Amino acid sequence: MKEYLLIILFCAFLFPSVSCGQQKYTLSGTISENQSNETLIGVTVAFPELQTGVTTNEYGFYSITLPEGTYKLRISYLGFTDITQEIVLSENKKIDFFMNEEAEQLDEVIVSENVEKMDIRKPQMSVNTLSIGTIKKIPVILGEADVIKSILLLPGVTNAGEGASGFNVRGGAADQNLILLDEAIIFNSSHLFGFFSVFNPDAIKDVKLYKGGIPARYGGRVSSVLDIFQKEGNSKEFKMNGGIGAVASRLLLEGPIKKDKSAFLIGGRASYAHLFLPLFDIDNTAYFYDLNTKLNYRLNEKNNIFLSGYFGRDVFGINDSFVNTYGNAVGNFRWNHLFSDKLFSNLSLIYSDYYYGLKLDFVGFNWNSGIRNFNVKYDLKHYLSDKLQVNYGINNVYYQFNPGKIEPSNSESGIVEEQLIQKYANEFAAYIDVEQRITDNLSVGYGLRYSHFIRLGQDELNVYANNNPVEFDPLLLIYKEAEPIDVINPGRGTTLSTFGNFEPRASLSYTMTATSSVKASYTRLAQYLHLLSNTSSPTPLDVWTPSGPFIEPQLLDQYALGYFKNLADGDYSVESEVFYKDVQNRIDYIDGANLIANNAIEQVILNGEARAYGLELLLRKNEGKLQGWLAYTLSKSEQRTPGRAAVTDNGRSNLESGINFGNWYNTPYDKTHDISVFVSYDLNKKWSFSSNFTYQTGQPTNYPIGQFEFEGLTIPYYGQRNSERLPDYNRLDLSATLTPRKNSDRKIKGEWVFSLYNVYNRRNAASINFRRNDDTGANEAVRTSIFGIVPAVTYNFKL
Repeated sequence: MKEYLLIILFCAFLFPSVSCGQQKYTLSGTISENQSNETLIGVTVAFPELQTGVTTNEYGFYSITLPEGTYKLRISYLGFTDITQEIVLSENKKIDFFMNEEAEQLDEVIVSENVEKMDIRKPQMSVNTLSIGTIKKIPVILGEADVIKSILLLPGVTNAGEGASGFNVRGGAADQNLILLDEAIIFNSSHLFGFFSVFNPDAIKDVKLYKGGIPARYGGRVSSVLDIFQKEGNSKEFKMNGGIGAVASRLLLEGPIKKDKSAFLIGGRASYAHLFLPLFDIDNTAYFYDLNTKLNYRLNEKNNIFLSGYFGRDVFGINDSFVNTYGNAVGNFRWNHLFSDKLFSNLSLIYSDYYYGLKLDFVGFNWNSGIRNFNVKYDLKHYLSDKLQVNYGINNVYYQFNPGKIEPSNSESGIVEEQLIQKYANEFAAYIDVEQRITDNLSVGYGLRYSHFIRLGQDELNVYANNNPVEFDPLLLIYKEAEPIDVINPGRGTTLSTFGNFEPRASLSYTMTATSSVKASYTRLAQYLHLLSNTSSPTPLDVWTPSGPFIEPQLLDQYALGYFKNLADGDYSVESEVFYKDVQNRIDYIDGANLIANNAIEQVILNGEARAYGLELLLRKNEGKLQGWLAYTLSKSEQRTPGRAAVTDNGRSNLESGINFGNWYNTPYDKTHDISVFVSYDLNKKWSFSSNFTYQTGQPTNYPIGQFEFEGLTIPYYGQRNSERLPDYNRLDLSATLTPRKNSDRKIKGEWVFSLYNVYNRRNAASINFRRNDDTGANEAVRTSIFGIVPAVTYNFKL
């Protein structure tokens, strides 16, 4: 009896708001949209009187365990009518809820997009969620709604400028972002070299960006995770929607295969601006197309299967003598299984392929390269109680890297077929992630990921003296490629290198008041893949290479501290964070490095380090006719590659100069100030307006600091790396959406979107190049700008 009383007292001390001796029961189920059966991610399932609740996972499942009793349940989600219901918990119950879209409201009542509101009690921080509704409101170039362009308006997120591909998060490089589409890895997120993203907004259900405090289920990149889920398809009735734009159009079809049990989704996009080029006597081509597909089937209450895919291609050609083709292809089979009302599992079998090809008829050869991977994931989520949830799982990815293959395009070209050495690797990871509410005011998240990377054998491998592929010339103070002393043939069955890393994660949230909290997090991440690129913006020609001999994995330690507050009953919110990032083994390139078709890339790279730190502020207006946010980031991003301790032939030790004399220098994506403003205003049922303004400190670059004469030529010379900057960048965009009043009487409903990109026609510098003027013979600076003012009109429709 004494032992029982001690247990009760101990339990009551840990969880004072719960009666530990009372019988507990579990309420679980799935929450879906009533009109389509589309499961909803991140729905809040709350019990206000207990001040507790959960949110649905990526497949709409929820589970919560509470003491026996009668409670008031409230379910809420963006743009949907709240569900309020009395629940009697006297046994375990499984209840599926179906939410209805908010009905047409009076002008003064505006639906709240609360999916984007922060939860001040959750320990998760440094994460931003954007609804598809918001993404479609943001004005972008040529009027096409764009996921990547939209996240650039968030604090801590930038890119290399107009027409640049990829994005940079908290001073990190573009290759340090893990981009997932239905859990499949996307290696290139851009169409038309950065003008559009590969994600069709009509097919997307959820977009979430993790900048820090990254859960342990994610790994493989050291900067951020962009997690995107496609819609599942309407299992109740056939639906169609799409749009016709200035340069591209799209169409999405979805409907039931077997009503209320299975559904399909298929969506496509294609650009057609190149069709008009012959009118101007231009033979060049530049276009893209992509296809999104998904099938789902509900086997029974405990089992669901999904089959999803994406295929996209870009084609750029000049007079048929030069044709560049590149794109992604991914496929994913997933099986959801419910072991019990507290244990949810998901098994995923994933294939991902990125291809890059060149057809060069004028020199008589074709080139193709790419990266392919096969991924097996098994994730489980255990809802132990309303205060304790545990995620755990394993993940194994097999990689095949094709750095390039040259083939003759015809029998007369004289080109000899050559395959650059292919590389192979395997990455395994196991993780556990815990989210726990310690007291009413304190919630913590903690986890551990263990990653194990094997660089598998290959056909040929260079051997270098002193195991050093890069030599340093102490007289000229330059690095140069070392000559191999031997070439070995390890074979596919061998192991070249093995790496293992423990990656702990921890975060906490302390609620100061009902509307404010302080959060802190620590994240350690390992990245085993490296993008070989010496440009500020990734290009399709860039090649990925695995860690192995001579290339160490990147290791990140990130610390973040933030203050969060809801104002005016959640109508406004303030998020502020400071962060510090330290990255080990960040590679850099020796001067004059050749990265294209290089079979010995280790000869031109050195291992260094990087760091970034800054302050982020985000002020949101969440409700009302006028909504939007103001984001400001003050940050610094630097890199350093110090000299190595070199041993000479006579045994003396010389310290090399390193890159940039071993000093810290700005990374190409360092932006001291970054300001973004987004505003949307619903005037009435017919008209709505949106605007965004962007200001950024100019991108680091190199300018000549002097010149000298050599044999009649004037030759400029440069100072330290990235010590100069392009002019500051700023731009204003506007859009207006017209929804005809006759829509309510039509089967096919439409809307017109009118947009102006770069309203005041600012010629922002994409680059500044220096050349010799043919007339005067003097050196001159030439600014290159991509866009001035760009008007666009898009017609959207749905059935």
